Amino acid sequence: MTRHVIIGAGPAGINAMETIRALDAGACIDLVCDEPAYARMVLPYYLEGKIEQRGVMTGDDAYFKARAVTAHWGEKVASVDTASRSVNLAGGTSLPFDRLLIASGSRAARPNIDGLDREGVVCMWTLDDANRYLAKPRAHTVIVGAGFIAFTILDALIAKSERVTFIELEAQVLPHMLDAASAAIMKTHLENAGVEVRTGARLERIGAADSGHRLRLDSGDTIDCDAVVVATGVLPNVEFLAGTGIEIGGGRGAGILVDDKLQTGVPGVYAAGDVAEAADLLTGQRRVHAVQPTAVDHGRVAGANMCGESVSYSGSLIMNILAAQGLEACSFGDWAGARSGTDFQSQRDGAGQPGQLETQVMDNTASRIYRKYVWNGDVMVGGILVGPSVAVTNANDVGMLKGLIQTGVPLGPWRAYLEENPLDLRRAYVASGASEQLLGSALLSGRESIGGGFRFPATPPRRARSIHHATLLAGKAD
Repeated sequence: MTRHVIIGAGPAGINAMETIRALDAGACIDLVCDEPAYARMVLPYYLEGKIEQRGVMTGDDAYFKARAVTAHWGEKVASVDTASRSVNLAGGTSLPFDRLLIASGSRAARPNIDGLDREGVVCMWTLDDANRYLAKPRAHTVIVGAGFIAFTILDALIAKSERVTFIELEAQVLPHMLDAASAAIMKTHLENAGVEVRTGARLERIGAADSGHRLRLDSGDTIDCDAVVVATGVLPNVEFLAGTGIEIGGGRGAGILVDDKLQTGVPGVYAAGDVAEAADLLTGQRRVHAVQPTAVDHGRVAGANMCGESVSYSGSLIMNILAAQGLEACSFGDWAGARSGTDFQSQRDGAGQPGQLETQVMDNTASRIYRKYVWNGDVMVGGILVGPSVAVTNANDVGMLKGLIQTGVPLGPWRAYLEENPLDLRRAYVASGASEQLLGSALLSGRESIGGGFRFPATPPRRARSIHHATLLAGKAD
């Protein structure tokens, strides 16, 4: 019986657990997490009141019992001993392992600001943070940071607060997701919706005021409010690995270095999700991609390899998708056009010709529609979409843009077509054969999908799998 220990019950840990159990019915699985099993990306819906708290959960006692998983809830990992092959919990328990997955996730980054520990100041990263914010009505909420995390909770905070103000250090909103032109469209849209947006502003101090808090900016301006939400990024939880011999990358925010099997330099020890520095799909360089799709893929690949399979991870694609007050935005790959064509050529088979990247932009500010395609020869390597739903997700342009960048298919004459018709991704996508290539690159391909087994008690699936699911599997197996 192989002994598996999984640290973390986020999407990486849960998908690894599901994969291990599907491949090895007799394996021993210990799952350790200092929080319950819940989906962090669902918290905005709970905050807004669209779902109840149980809708955030991704597993209950019956779910883990049915999979013969021993769960250690509310337990922190004190240390990992790679020599004796054991995980030591803060409560005194020691868990031996043959295979270990470190999927300990990330925590909210806390900037060095005086007053950050005041009551009513939350990072909005955990279920506990959400409940603290919801404990009482909010008249004025200030969000510190206008990045991806802040935008994912923005609609919920607007629904729960009479007034919302952004404070962002950078010169634009979403500085790590959008370029200046598309960010300006988003900022104007929010301001028209009644959100105050202060960019290029540094928060220096949070003090007391009659309303609750008084925020002092570097300009000398002050803002009074009754709630402060800090959303200034995340950091991987890797501190407990000191002295283990497990190699961590350099710099702030560095993760655990892994190979294409998601294995660390210590045999039998794997890492996945927000703590793993794995390959970037476009360049092959190792980096942390703290997004849920990457965590899911990491978990499945790591789980398979922990069971003795040989599954290589081709790399994750930088991606961000969000909506705020009815305006949608997404970016994929090298949306900034910052890397050289040579970098892509060295990592992707047939990925265009070496050389400088070229950008194509369509900016219709009046209609709030913005598109940017980044080209390496006739291969699309990055892109940005901003617009109402009808111009972004309803037409599935998000999926098609992602597919073209992910596969790296040469578009040949279809590049010229897109230059003339930038809103018509569909024809270029179908003609390129990207969908067939995506099918061939599916993780654990040729097998029935695993995971997603938890549902509310007594709530059956809405519908059974159609006959086309079996056809898809049979076609892939051939």
